Amino acid sequence: MKAVIPVAGIGSRLRPHTHTQPKSLVPVAGNTILGHIIDRLKAAGIEEFVFIIGYLGEKVERYVRRQYPELKVSFVVQEPREGIAHALWLAREEFRHEQDGVLIMLGDTIVDVDLAAMLSTAGNVLAVKEVKTPSMFGLVETGTSGRVTKVVEKPRIPKSNYALVGLYKIANADWLASALERLIDQDQRTHGEFQLTDALMLMIQDGAAMTTTPVDNWFDCGRKESLLEANARLLNRPEFLERDYSEFPDTIIIPPVSIGKDCTISHSIIGPNVAIGDRTIVKNTILSDSIIGSYSELRSAVMHDCIVGSDASFRGLNHSLNIGDNTEIDYS
Repeated sequence: MKAVIPVAGIGSRLRPHTHTQPKSLVPVAGNTILGHIIDRLKAAGIEEFVFIIGYLGEKVERYVRRQYPELKVSFVVQEPREGIAHALWLAREEFRHEQDGVLIMLGDTIVDVDLAAMLSTAGNVLAVKEVKTPSMFGLVETGTSGRVTKVVEKPRIPKSNYALVGLYKIANADWLASALERLIDQDQRTHGEFQLTDALMLMIQDGAAMTTTPVDNWFDCGRKESLLEANARLLNRPEFLERDYSEFPDTIIIPPVSIGKDCTISHSIIGPNVAIGDRTIVKNTILSDSIIGSYSELRSAVMHDCIVGSDASFRGLNHSLNIGDNTEIDYS
């Protein structure tokens, strides 16, 4: 099965990090968002990929070709960017003739799901997760048989709390391509854009059967809070919990952490839930629940819930104090 990954978005909610790199290449848990996605799809047996690129798309293409030279890949440019359905419409000739169907996965989403089981399930399968604020998401409504009866994008009055998480297995790729063409030809937009939910709804109205599969965890990595949460969850794996970090002198490491190659760390407390990129310098620093890019430098800092980009520098304050009785000092 061929995978299609739209990664054309600007990533405005992750600025300033996305001023200089596409959202899909933001680091998380020792990898990039896109790297986690590709690795999971590869593990499920997928070797052919279509990437729909736009904003800073040349960086995405360079990354994929350098990190995954063994994959069969193609790139489609989306310009202007008018929604996910518009992106897929532009790429439709890359997948419409796939006899085994197509797997669509949004390039800013990391999910924990049994991909092998999902791929082996017959028919069209939509991955979903129960949410507390359904009006913020594309939603799925199902009948008593479990068959999908409706998909709708961010309804004002939700009738379901099962959100689409950005992972779709479409058994009949040509049917989807035709629905996308109808959507564009009729200029059918929702919230100002061409939505994949509307194309899926056209397929349902024409008789396509769709079912759902729940995911264990879902991280929409387009926001700082969810990116840090994804970082913490992904770090809680054996390779991060069991690594030996005795190479760093006079430093306390509190797992889980991910530390890149050739880092210099001393007189610091690192962790938990910290990912540090390659060749970064950390000295006299307390760091927790944070993501630090490559080639950066932190000195005399106390940091938590932070995202620091690559090639960045931060120096805090050093204090030499002589404090008498009955004294209170509050730097906050």
